[in-house]
Amino acid sequence: MPEATTDDHQRLAKVRLHVVTGKGGTGKTTVAAALALALTRQGKRVLLAEVEGRQGISQTFDVAPLGHTETRILHDRTGGELWGLSVDAKESLLEYLQKFYKLGRAGSVLERFGAIDFATTIAPGVRDVLLIGKVYEAAGRRTGRSGGPAYDTVILDAPPTGRVVRFLNVNAEVADVARMGPIRSQADSITRMLRSHTTAVHVVTLLEEMPVQETVDALADLRAASLPVGAIVVNQLRVPLLTDRALKAVAARSTTKLRAGVRADLVAAGVKATDPLVAGLLADGREHADRVALEREQDALLVALGRRMVRLPLLAEGTDTGGIAVLAAQVAEQGMV
Repeated sequence: MPEATTDDHQRLAKVRLHVVTGKGGTGKTTVAAALALALTRQGKRVLLAEVEGRQGISQTFDVAPLGHTETRILHDRTGGELWGLSVDAKESLLEYLQKFYKLGRAGSVLERFGAIDFATTIAPGVRDVLLIGKVYEAAGRRTGRSGGPAYDTVILDAPPTGRVVRFLNVNAEVADVARMGPIRSQADSITRMLRSHTTAVHVVTLLEEMPVQETVDALADLRAASLPVGAIVVNQLRVPLLTDRALKAVAARSTTKLRAGVRADLVAAGVKATDPLVAGLLADGREHADRVALEREQDALLVALGRRMVRLPLLAEGTDTGGIAVLAAQVAEQGMV
């Protein structure tokens, strides 16, 4: 099945809530940050939110730790602005109680008696409801006399693939329990937003067996939950060090001819071609060929899923010294925004 192209690109261009997930260690926070920066450079007002309390956003952009209050991270020369938010479940519950039940100072009393901690740490599902509820409020908030959206786009650095569907679908489960009232109303509204064409869930992966399998499983679970799938982002992509011809030769293990060729190349370069050096280079070459073959096999599995593929390079120096800007440019160039 070919990769999705024009139609998928047009759909992603209309998305207002980008949810970024992926197996732990695949770099989903980095991808979420690059996506947010790419949109900011298009002159948009963007909110980048996290819900796991890891302060990944502040570390990525080298700013002070974020809190429950939206904080501006940068202003782009295009006029775009990037804001950051680290959603706190306890603060979200206090806001919720004030908004719907006008508890005011009574909320502080509940906190002193431990009711707030109970609701946000022990009661099943409540924490996720509160976290995603804050993101929903920011995405739908209107401001100014014109009544336009407070943010053009919201990027959510979501939980990993192992629990992202449960996290995103928690309000549908709440709606089954709460038959009426503000809880049911808000749950229905959040579910409609998450399942609408203005939302896209992007899955970040590496070209390794476990992350790719989790990606395949996550996409199937997202579709089963009627959650809109966005792009598959292959992160930390490494360029092969050898040509296809050289890879094939190394993989064939025809060591006699290869050994002679490597020895000749070393001598031509002015390097003493000892037997241990030649053997070590051949072993490294075979290992490299095996890795490239595995990566190409995993890439083919992802392509077969028929989603837009975004491929981001491995940055030798990480995201420091402008690395996020490099990835942001790639995200925009490959049609993710």
